[in-house]
Amino acid sequence: MTKLRELVFPRGSPMKPTFPRRTPDYVQFEEVPVVEPGEAVVLPSGETLCCSIKYYSYAVTVVQLEAPFECDWDALIQQSSRWMNRTDAEPLARETARRHLERVAPSMIKPTEKWSVEDYLAIELNEIRQETGSARPDAADLLAGHGKDIVRLIRGELRPLAPKVVEDVLQSSISYYASDLVVIGNSASLIYDQPEDAAATLHVLEYAKMQLLEFRYYDNLMTRTLSDFYDALERKRNVLLARWTLPRDAKRVNTIRLDVMELTEHVDNAIKFVSDIFYARVYWLAATRMGVPDYRKLVEDKLRTVGELYESMRDQFHEARTFVLEVAVAILALLDVILLLRGK
Repeated sequence: MTKLRELVFPRGSPMKPTFPRRTPDYVQFEEVPVVEPGEAVVLPSGETLCCSIKYYSYAVTVVQLEAPFECDWDALIQQSSRWMNRTDAEPLARETARRHLERVAPSMIKPTEKWSVEDYLAIELNEIRQETGSARPDAADLLAGHGKDIVRLIRGELRPLAPKVVEDVLQSSISYYASDLVVIGNSASLIYDQPEDAAATLHVLEYAKMQLLEFRYYDNLMTRTLSDFYDALERKRNVLLARWTLPRDAKRVNTIRLDVMELTEHVDNAIKFVSDIFYARVYWLAATRMGVPDYRKLVEDKLRTVGELYESMRDQFHEARTFVLEVAVAILALLDVILLLRGK
């Protein structure tokens, strides 16, 4: 990160690490990400999006595209569905990320060409004008008057949804003041707040989504690792001498296991959320909706399986070595008897 900050200076700088709303000082990034403004992205439709690039220490790059808007609820629902289902923005975001990563290549360790990608739509409302002239309706009034519209926004649906679906989605709503609201979905969220406070909420949603990305990657990595080693064990099962290479294979699989454990711990500690503070609750709602605990459990189960595989490979090696030693002792004993019978 030190090298990265040197490469992006002066156009880029570390992100503001603090969170508002009486959040304790210890709730902060362990390694503050670096933010760099990007070139405007022009879509094939002619729309121009503001762009910024954010670099995290654990091999994640965020391309944030922003489209300002001013419209009524019906038009916003149309726009949400369109943005959620369109495919022309992602290739441009990839190209933007690739172009910026080439500039900071000296700061990267073992970069990979095969990327894992997660996208997320954040709908940020800073002001809502009502017929009465008020520009800041309370969260309760907003949910009562436009709860169904909010659910359609988050789901990207144009048609009205069933009452049970509406009820389920709105269970992931949270407010700090009476005048702000966050409603979290697995693919999109609505943030109704002042710009500076909305930015902090967006950082938390981004962190949860990055955790999902990391655990998806580790899940795929551990799946490939287990498959490769199961194949290797099957080939060596009935070949005695082949078992002598098991310590090397066991060391390799255990190294992967320890690396993944270290990386997952690093990701977990990137931001420390504890207690009942507002952003901790936002994080847990977002992580649950996005499926982070489910992928975490998959990774933990596979790490446990790899640990058992490591112990099994060691046991097989020790069994093979014990068998060879017993054979050697038996041969020496037989030679001793033969030599004794011959009078020697």
